[in-house]
Amino acid sequence: MDTVERVTADETVTDAEAARDELRDALAGVGITLPSLGLDGPSLAADAPRPLVELGRCAPEVARRLAAALRRTGRDR
Repeated sequence: MDTVERVTADETVTDAEAARDELRDALAGVGITLPSLGLDGPSLAADAPRPLVELGRCAPEVARRLAAALRRTGRDR
């Protein structure tokens, strides 16, 4: 992989990390933590990664709190 491709790949991963962090912060703002929130490892493995944000698993109560927060936000529109 040449230097230009590596920079682009690094930027892509950095952007995905930023998106993950934005989501983590937004969820924290409404009192929700997704313990498995992170980047999907296999999506990072290619020479030209296409990273995915992995939401992971959570307890049923956390899922209900997340659903309630989304419903509240949907009503604000």
